[in-house]
Amino acid sequence: MNDHKQALKQFQKGCVIPAVPLALNAEHQWNQRRQRALVRYYLATGAGGLAVAVHTTQFDIREAGLFEPLLKLVMEEVSAFNVNTAKPIMCIAGACGPTKQALEEAQIAKKLGYHAVLLSPGGLASYSEGELIERTRKVTEVLPVIAFYLQTAVGGRHFSYDYWQKAFEITGVIGAKSAPFNRYQTLDLVRAAALSSRSDELSLYTGNDDNIILDLLTTYRFTHEGKVYEKGFIGGLLGHWAVWVQKAVEQLEITRKFRSAKEVPADLLALAQEVTDCNGAFFDVNNHFKGCIAGVHEVLRRQGLLEGIWCLNPNETLSPGQSEEIDRIYAMYPKLNDDAFIKEHLESWLG
Repeated sequence: MNDHKQALKQFQKGCVIPAVPLALNAEHQWNQRRQRALVRYYLATGAGGLAVAVHTTQFDIREAGLFEPLLKLVMEEVSAFNVNTAKPIMCIAGACGPTKQALEEAQIAKKLGYHAVLLSPGGLASYSEGELIERTRKVTEVLPVIAFYLQTAVGGRHFSYDYWQKAFEITGVIGAKSAPFNRYQTLDLVRAAALSSRSDELSLYTGNDDNIILDLLTTYRFTHEGKVYEKGFIGGLLGHWAVWVQKAVEQLEITRKFRSAKEVPADLLALAQEVTDCNGAFFDVNNHFKGCIAGVHEVLRRQGLLEGIWCLNPNETLSPGQSEEIDRIYAMYPKLNDDAFIKEHLESWLG
């Protein structure tokens, strides 16, 4: 049984949370066998949570009628995993759209046993910050909410410091995913969390796929009215961590060892830049992130977990030169992939 309290403790401790992609076949239909294999892979790596129905999963799953079926399948695999292990898995469902839609999606997630909602601000340009705060408050009445700073390149928006102050004072907000891909905006979020009256209740996860290792290593320090406040990222909820997850689990453990150290090894700083370089290829930064989901699919295809890179939108695919960039990453940083681990277990995951 994936106990709710234990899952929340896992989240508060800090863990690797992959954003789960959608597995399709050549006819652009849902491939449940491959989907199950993908979830089994994540669970086998030591990841502490799963985020489903988020950007990496494709927001189009809603129009395709896959929102609830996908959430259900993932929970089935988590439940099967719990039969053989006592490790709690933090199950997070993405919720998006206007308040009514977000509430309906949160209700579905709650019914299926999910522990929290990652509440997307995307596509709500007409909402004021105050309206978004009220939307958050209403969703917390259904499930705990992880607030979300989404980068503008994929539908997010800039938020004021005041927005984050108010968001973090909502009792049902248990943390935030910071993914603006922007140092200044990340600082706003972390400062608001550090100075919040609820700071000890807030768990911060990096979603800055361009700065993963450094985010995990950094203690953010703020002096306010003569008192020093500290806060940092305790884990990651990342599209980048949809691939090479076994190595991501190792990397999180390494950063924990040095988070409070006076000196950080040069090799760890070098690793930070290597991971960022990998992300540039996977997320297609050369083409303004157009191939970010297809890039993740391509890595999983090369590893044998997915049959192809198909997305629900047939026009969503690799950009020119992106495959060659992934070739370069594989050749340049062979220590960062977990292909051997997958090869060892793939047959059983597909069974």
